[in-house]
Amino acid sequence: MNKQHYDLIAIGGGSGGLAVAEKAALFGKKVAVIEVYRMGGTCVNNGCVPKKVMWYAANLAHAVDDAPAFGIPATRGKTEWARLVEAREQYISNINQYWNGYVDESGITRIQGCAHFVDAHTVEVEGERYSADHIVIATGGQPIVPPVPGADLGITSDGFFQLDEQPRKVAVIGGGYIGVELSGVLSALGSEVTIVALEDRIMERFDPMISDVLEYEMQRDGIELRTGFEVCALSETGSGISVHAKDGSTLKGYDTVIWAVGRRANTRKLNLEAAGVKVLPNGIVPVDEYENTNVSGVYAIGDITGKAALTPVAIAAGRRLAERLFNGQQDSKVDYENIPTVVFSHPPIGTVGMTEAEARDRYGDDVTVYMSDFTPMRHALAEQGSTTAMKLICAGSDEQVVGIHVIGDGADEMLQGFAVALKMGARKADFDRTIAIHPSSAEELVTMKVPVHEVIPDEESHDIDAGNEWKHAS
Repeated sequence: MNKQHYDLIAIGGGSGGLAVAEKAALFGKKVAVIEVYRMGGTCVNNGCVPKKVMWYAANLAHAVDDAPAFGIPATRGKTEWARLVEAREQYISNINQYWNGYVDESGITRIQGCAHFVDAHTVEVEGERYSADHIVIATGGQPIVPPVPGADLGITSDGFFQLDEQPRKVAVIGGGYIGVELSGVLSALGSEVTIVALEDRIMERFDPMISDVLEYEMQRDGIELRTGFEVCALSETGSGISVHAKDGSTLKGYDTVIWAVGRRANTRKLNLEAAGVKVLPNGIVPVDEYENTNVSGVYAIGDITGKAALTPVAIAAGRRLAERLFNGQQDSKVDYENIPTVVFSHPPIGTVGMTEAEARDRYGDDVTVYMSDFTPMRHALAEQGSTTAMKLICAGSDEQVVGIHVIGDGADEMLQGFAVALKMGARKADFDRTIAIHPSSAEELVTMKVPVHEVIPDEESHDIDAGNEWKHAS
């Protein structure tokens, strides 16, 4: 069997794999990318990109609802789901075609199929073998479906993007990123939605202010929240799909149930044991700070490493790895501290740095918190406005900003610049010296004056009463 040899092979044509392959090719190396599906990976095909298109559609639906209050005559009819999906898929297809062309023009070999290791420097795809001095595993993740009776009655986020008709009544199981994003989109476009979460609050890993405001706004949008609900089974009756909890309670009558309980590393079919690569029981491939696995010449980047599962992180890891391997940048690596992130919920969330609890764990009483909440001008005339809330967390006598948390209209766009400030070590005084842009929501982050003195509320007390608990003067 003839074996083609490369300087670098990337297993996975998603964000991380394409990033490392592109950089290596720019440095004149012989490179191949192996992809079993379509170029672009989860982000392009079943994640960030199609999700954001749907989120924009949902935002437009909200805008039509609010338009009459601004004197703009507008009436919303039934969402033309099929038309939306067709346009979305064409947009994705255009991106796929771009990447196919770009890869070819860059001199990168595209290999279609599922790769598995033969040894530490050789992989096999569809009966053909390929070897490389450096092999980068960048196969991303896949949705988790819990092993409960009737689990196959539900679909995953991948299945959501295959829906050719809009669901009438939906249960979304999972209160994290994916759960709240899909719930917000479906509700805004006209579906009846229940979000079911095992935890006592949605977005549990975020600062409690974020969870509180999002729960309040989702309920105002008509989404039913069922927290502390441990799903043990799904069943189907003549009235639809039922969701059963361990405590005996049941939610009934759904035509669609979506599993959004997390993702697992997509490494099971790689035959990593043949290469001697260590892999954890959950499929995660442990790496050091330079993305090295335990085997020399084999690397892992992106979601499969168990680090920050975000597209820009995978891209940065791929580029920095190529710089280290082929451009003499021996210290090139990703700084995993203070990575900004956005959740495209309704309203959207932007956050970077520590939560208040994390800051108090590290700095004790040497923490100062500033908060503000208001109705942004975008919703000033709407019958049902939407809250914007912000939180600055500062540490030390010089009040270094160590956490920024924003929920509200425009949070997704405003955070990027403020993340730069936090990453550079800005102090509260630096924010205060910055002239505000008026009128804008972002100006609130540079005009907060009065710190919040009360201790962070106990998690058991996060019960919003018309939003008053988290409201403070700025």
